[in-house]
Amino acid sequence: MSSFDPVAIRREFPTLDQQVNGKPLVYLDNAATSQKPRSVLDALNGYYLHDNANVHRGIHELSRRATEAYEEARAKVARWINAADPHELVWTRGTTDAINLVAGSWGMDNIKAGDEILLTVLEHHSNLVPWQLLARRVGAKLRYVEIDDQGRLELGDLPSLLTERTKLVAFNHVSNALGTINPVKDIVAAAKKVGAVVLVDGAQGAVHMPVDVQDLGADFYAFSGHKMCGPTGIGALWGRRELLESMEPYQGGGEMIEFVERDMSTWAEVPHKFEAGTPNIAGAIGFGAAVDFLATLPAEEVAAHERALMSYAMERLAEVPGMRIYGPESVEDRSAVVSFTMGDAHPHDISTILDSEGIAVRAGHHCAQLVMKRFGVSATARASFYIYNTRDEIDRLADALEVVRGIFG
Repeated sequence: MSSFDPVAIRREFPTLDQQVNGKPLVYLDNAATSQKPRSVLDALNGYYLHDNANVHRGIHELSRRATEAYEEARAKVARWINAADPHELVWTRGTTDAINLVAGSWGMDNIKAGDEILLTVLEHHSNLVPWQLLARRVGAKLRYVEIDDQGRLELGDLPSLLTERTKLVAFNHVSNALGTINPVKDIVAAAKKVGAVVLVDGAQGAVHMPVDVQDLGADFYAFSGHKMCGPTGIGALWGRRELLESMEPYQGGGEMIEFVERDMSTWAEVPHKFEAGTPNIAGAIGFGAAVDFLATLPAEEVAAHERALMSYAMERLAEVPGMRIYGPESVEDRSAVVSFTMGDAHPHDISTILDSEGIAVRAGHHCAQLVMKRFGVSATARASFYIYNTRDEIDRLADALEVVRGIFG
C-alpha cells in the first residue's frame, strides 16, 4: 500500500465485517488482541495445507520448506525491531513466556539474596509476578517506581531507587492500562550507571511505534504477535547475544540439545537452546506474515492516524457527563488507549451495554491491579485503537456511552 487508508485496510480484516447484536461491529479491544489480515490467515493455512512438518529435524521436502519459512519469519521479526542478528530472537508463546524465560534462566543464576529488582507501578502482572516468584525463591527485594496523577512514572526518584544492589530493572514500553509511553532510553541510561540489566516489556510498544533495540540500549525486549496482527500463542524475546549465550536453558527437551549423555547434556546454539520441543511453527510463520503486512504501511502516517484517533476519542468522551479518563493528558505521552469510568456505572456494566450496541471494549483491572489501586478503583473500561479504526467508530462509542448514561443517570 502506497498510502494509509484505514477504510481500505479494514477490507483486509474479515473479522471486522460482521454484525454483533444486530449492529455493525466496532472493535475497540486491540490492546488485548488485534484482528488478523487475510495475508496472515493465508500464511497459516498455507503452512498446514502444503508444508505441515516439523522443523530442523527432517531431510524431506516438507520439513525443508517448513524450516525455511520458520527461520525466514525469525529474520523478519528480528528486522522489525532492528536486531543485529536473527539469532538474538527467541521464539516464545508470547510476552509473558518471554519474561518468565528471563526470570527463570538469567534471573535464577544472577539474582541473589539481598539483591534488588526495580519495577514500576505501571506494570502488567506478566512483568510483576515472575519477579515476585524469583524474589521469593532467592531472597531478593522488589522496589517500585511510583506514578503521578496522570499515570506517568516518577522518574525523579530513580537516583534514590537505583543502587549498587539493583541487579535488574524491568518496565513496560507502553502501559496497557493507561497508554502511558515511557522514556525507555532515559531509564536504560540510569540503570546502566549502576550496572543493572534491563528488560523492557514491549507487548504494547512494538505494536504502535518503531522499535530499535540497538538504539534503546536495553538487554532484553519481549513482545507478542497477537497484538500486532499475528496469531495468538507466538511471541519473541530479543536478548543481547552475549547474555543469551551465558544463560542456561529455561526448559529441557528435544531440539534444544547438542548431545545427550546419561548424566549430562550439552546445548544447541542460541536461540535454539531456548526453544525446547516442537515449536509453534504456524504461529511463527503467521507472525512473519503479520510483519510483512505492517511493513507495507507508511509508519509515520499510521502513527499520525492513531494519534488523531486518540485525540478525537479523548475529546468526544470528555463531553460525556460523569466521565473520568485516566492516564496522561497529552496525546504525545500516550498510546492508543483510553481507560475511563463513568459515575456509579460499573465498568462491566458499561462493557455489557456497549456490547449490546455492537461495540467491543475491555472492562476490568487489565492485569494491572497496582495501577487500579493507585487511582482508587477496582476496574476501568478501556477502548483501544489500531490501524483499522475510524473516527466514525469513536462517534459510535460516544453515542453508546450516552445510552449508558441514560440507564445509570
